[in-house]
Amino acid sequence: MNLQDLNELDFSNIGDWPALVKAILVLILCALVGVGWYFYDIEDQYKDLERKQKTESDLRLDFETKQAKAANLDAYRAQLAEMKESFGAMLRQLPNKTEVADLLVDVSQTGLAAGLEFELFQPQGEVPKDFYAELPIKIRVLGKYHEFGEFVSGLAALPRIVTIHDAEIKAKSAKESDILVLEATARTYRYLDEAGE
Repeated sequence: MNLQDLNELDFSNIGDWPALVKAILVLILCALVGVGWYFYDIEDQYKDLERKQKTESDLRLDFETKQAKAANLDAYRAQLAEMKESFGAMLRQLPNKTEVADLLVDVSQTGLAAGLEFELFQPQGEVPKDFYAELPIKIRVLGKYHEFGEFVSGLAALPRIVTIHDAEIKAKSAKESDILVLEATARTYRYLDEAGE
């Protein structure tokens, strides 16, 4: 069979074609049917399989995360109980409404015990936060550097929480360079109960 025999093939009488040409035609038709079948049916199944494999890996990762949490559930519960206890201890360090006046006296007494002279002790309005209220107190005190340290140390030793903010230390005057002025804001905090008081 040569090239000229292929040019003389009669498409209206395929039954008379040589066996080799018929076999090649059948293979080409089978290949076309296979490709058509792939794009018509199998491709969607492969895409669906890929989606399901991705979902499976996501679910497996989620399962492993939850399994790790479940394995440590007792430790998490113990940690939660410890945090609740610690939170309760911290809340007890916040004065309630009736104890704020005593705390202000304690702050003032701590300054006087350190040898400081108060020029300004001015409680500001309460600033409500999430579950507590902040009570800022503007203070200006005169004293020596080590007395300021003793004052701040005394505030830290109080049973209630008092913090110092925006502290600025400067000499009172050029003549009295050993006397310093401390201007700061002392903040104490008060727990707000469910009624917001």
